[in-house]
Amino acid sequence: MPGTDEVLFLPLGGCSRIGMNMALYGHAGKWLIVDAGVAFMGDDAPGIDSLMADPAFIEERMQDVVGLVVTHAHEDHIGAIHHLWPRLTCPIHASPFAAHVIRERMKEAGTLRQVRIREFAIGDTLALGPFEVKTIAVTHSIPEPMALAIRTPAGTVLHTGDWKFDPDPLVGRPTDLDALQRLGDDGVLAMLCDSTNADVEGSTGSEADARAGLMDAFAGCGGAIAVTGFASNVARMKAVAEAAAANDRKVVLVGRSMLRMEKAARACGYLDSVPAFMSPLEASWTDRRNLVFLCTGSQGEERAALSRLARNEHRDLWLERGDTAIFSARAIPGNEEALACVKDHLRATGVAVLTPADAPVHVSGHPKRDDLRRMYGLVRPRFAVPVHGTLEHLEAHARLARACGVERALIPQDGDILRLAREGTAVVGRIEPWRLANNGRELVAWTEPACADEESGTACLAA
Repeated sequence: MPGTDEVLFLPLGGCSRIGMNMALYGHAGKWLIVDAGVAFMGDDAPGIDSLMADPAFIEERMQDVVGLVVTHAHEDHIGAIHHLWPRLTCPIHASPFAAHVIRERMKEAGTLRQVRIREFAIGDTLALGPFEVKTIAVTHSIPEPMALAIRTPAGTVLHTGDWKFDPDPLVGRPTDLDALQRLGDDGVLAMLCDSTNADVEGSTGSEADARAGLMDAFAGCGGAIAVTGFASNVARMKAVAEAAAANDRKVVLVGRSMLRMEKAARACGYLDSVPAFMSPLEASWTDRRNLVFLCTGSQGEERAALSRLARNEHRDLWLERGDTAIFSARAIPGNEEALACVKDHLRATGVAVLTPADAPVHVSGHPKRDDLRRMYGLVRPRFAVPVHGTLEHLEAHARLARACGVERALIPQDGDILRLAREGTAVVGRIEPWRLANNGRELVAWTEPACADEESGTACLAA
């Protein structure tokens, strides 16, 4: 039972691997949930679509849960909500874009009428039991990302969510630097901060840089162009549309995720300046020199659009010699083999392949080390708690935070219970962070590699 003189932080996911983010905050006998996402398993776990935190701990305390607040609409932050909803019956608080995406998922699952989704504008303050949650605009690779300043009588905790500093994000507003500065002036007990690029020197580029890179890349292409990236990056979708228009080309969206995100973006006004995209059927009789296919499949997913185009398995569209495939995304560790297979298929057909290593066609959505230093300079937390990363990322972040002058940096693992307080900040307990796996039909209990063949490192299912 969290006390009145402390804020308890319990990561159910997000502090042992990238993805599957789900955090609990406890104060004065109440609990606040932040995000509920999934991790994708790839070839390491055939037959498993995604992995998520088992909410058993908080399910037993639902009478004390004041709500679930969503920081942004990426799958690793919201992808578990529609799966876990029967067990998480609290109100869901989300920005308009995230609320739209969640509603569509709930509609597909047939549970929309049971869900209380409460929309708010970024910059609003939410009164949730003993928590006063100030939402602060940040920039990332999706519309409407935010940081959460969680205020309690025991102190203020900043949960940054995923972020970077982007002065020209193309979609939405820049990071609210004044709000972060004021927060630091008022005093921050602890900052729980994105660690994805904590081991990379420098500063993350702007979406405007990626747009310029795509403009240049398009200008040098003769045949059709296929661009693949994350469907949720609406700024990149807009950049591709603008680069296409500048080179007398039309854009075709290929892949269900692209179409879903376009629907959400148009509903929220983020593509008002972008004309309607061409349909695959229209594209099938259009001159290839005037076409851009914006595809899912940037991680080599077998069923995604680019993989099907590379294998010549799409019903209406195809790629041929003289075309170009542009990978406008970085490879997530573990997906290298699948990506290599797709690129081999493309090259065998005579399609030129362009990656971020070849041209500036992608920028990350996460802070590098100079960005982290700048954030610590603004917020000036007493304690640092690196989150959102592997142990290697968290340790690199902790060393940087200490160099920035924090009193102490604590490195949590999923299941650790951290006490954040003016006196006695420490890891004070631990629960077993159970996992659930989605096999496409149902959720089943999941056991990590301790019960598996040590040589293969493959995790196993527990009935």
